[in-house]
Amino acid sequence: MSRPALILHGGAGARRGTDYGAEREHMAEVVARMAGLLAGGAAALDVAVEATVMLEDCGLYVAGRGGSPNLAGQFELDAALMDGATGRVGAVAALQGFRNPVRAARAVMDRTPHVLLAGDGAARFAAGAGLDRIDDPEAWFTRAGQGEDNHPPGTLSHGTVGCCVLDTQGRLAAATSTAGVFGKLPGRVGDTPIVGSGTWADAGVAVSCTGQGEYFLRTVAAARVGWAVEAGAAVGDAARDVMAAIGGLGGNGGLIALDRQGRVAHPFNSQGMKRAWLTPEGEVRVAVFERED
Repeated sequence: MSRPALILHGGAGARRGTDYGAEREHMAEVVARMAGLLAGGAAALDVAVEATVMLEDCGLYVAGRGGSPNLAGQFELDAALMDGATGRVGAVAALQGFRNPVRAARAVMDRTPHVLLAGDGAARFAAGAGLDRIDDPEAWFTRAGQGEDNHPPGTLSHGTVGCCVLDTQGRLAAATSTAGVFGKLPGRVGDTPIVGSGTWADAGVAVSCTGQGEYFLRTVAAARVGWAVEAGAAVGDAARDVMAAIGGLGGNGGLIALDRQGRVAHPFNSQGMKRAWLTPEGEVRVAVFERED
């Protein structure tokens, strides 16, 4: 039996001088609730999904309810999850009209032979799966990213949530979800739903990324952390090396990673990254600007 652990993030767009008290409190609540599920024997994949649903639904982060419209006024949501124990994957991209893209990604994993569904096809599938719809987008979405350290229209703005989990059976899983912020072109897809770039989990490590997705795509960031750990690198070194490569290209953001011993890494090169984690000893920690590894 393993001692469970998890780490989650609420995006790498935090701006210095902003009060993130509500986000800190909420992230600690999510971690505490997931700790209870893990203590009861819940699987890593299930916990990763449930934690991400809580992050999507609260409206505090640039994912799920916290989303903002693209240049055409549409809310397009992306999500992915990966089960490290089996290698199973599910993802959706540019999904419109549904409350929890991570639940749609789970349905893709469980109900289809596919990895990724996009656009209208993803929406038709979500409807057939009976997932919760958004009846009034203007009333539902909170546009949480307006005060973040994002960039104006025409450049690479970012906002994401994610979770990496280790359960009592030693299984790892990762989930990531994003809605984007003002200024993205219709149909733009970043790293979040692209397994290997924004999300990764295998037998040794789970990874979820946040930031300017084009750079995480170009570096295959999440899988790159996994491959480095598989080759013998410590999770902290592997994560920092990947962020250094992204920074070297001019990219901005961060990532969270969790290995099978419960060790976490959460490097970022933005002003801050909202995150919280459960240690194998049962301690809950929360940070935004503090650089704690």
